[in-house]
Amino acid sequence: MNGSAPITVLLVDDQPLLRMGFRLILEGEDDLRIVGEASDGAEAIRQVREADPDVVLMDVRMPVLDGIEATRAVTSSGSRAKVIILTTFDLDEYAFAGLQAGASAFLLKDVAPAELVSAVRVVASGDAVVAPRVTRRLLEAYVRAGSPSAVPGQRTGTSSPAAGRGRHPHGEEQQRDPLLEALTPRETEMLEAMAEGLSNAEIAHKFFLSEATVKTHVRRILAKLHLRDRVQAVVYAYETGLVVPSNPDY
Repeated sequence: MNGSAPITVLLVDDQPLLRMGFRLILEGEDDLRIVGEASDGAEAIRQVREADPDVVLMDVRMPVLDGIEATRAVTSSGSRAKVIILTTFDLDEYAFAGLQAGASAFLLKDVAPAELVSAVRVVASGDAVVAPRVTRRLLEAYVRAGSPSAVPGQRTGTSSPAAGRGRHPHGEEQQRDPLLEALTPRETEMLEAMAEGLSNAEIAHKFFLSEATVKTHVRRILAKLHLRDRVQAVVYAYETGLVVPSNPDY
């Protein structure tokens, strides 16, 4: 974001009417500009390279290449583009897979116009749009279910390998991710609090810190773990076993 430069958006969906609807909503805002449209994941990857958008609105089920693989390709390419996954249900295996692939957020396709606009702005600013508690609920559901997508040892949004700590939900012992050793005890506490769904304000209250100090800790945690944003930090905490599902009857 440079001064008053508009936020550029790429629309990716195989339904022309849905793309038209999103375009009408977003182009009604002075600070948002549509720089392209794609009807499949392969075309989305090409347009990300050419148009260099700030934000990509990415559908999941598309021909040629689906939105999950397209998201993984975009986020692993070094592109600055942030991806928002469009899904039908909030507890959707595709939403979980999208977060694992490096997406910064997921939204329901029937999102209210004001929420869509807000999500694009927040993600473009470098923050994550998915409410941490919603992300936590999604992750707990799939970690507990032993989803094939929830494989301990996979890293989200980075090429570095990772192992977990503690026990996987099915009981096998995990090794601690070496990257966690780079965190200070306070940063580890902060990461656990983030994974619990606490906001910066709530973390500040819990640890008797200022919000500015919390933001500094969060930035350092993301840098040390090579993660893109807070949502990726929550995914990481669950994938590595730093945080385990809290409610066995969930």
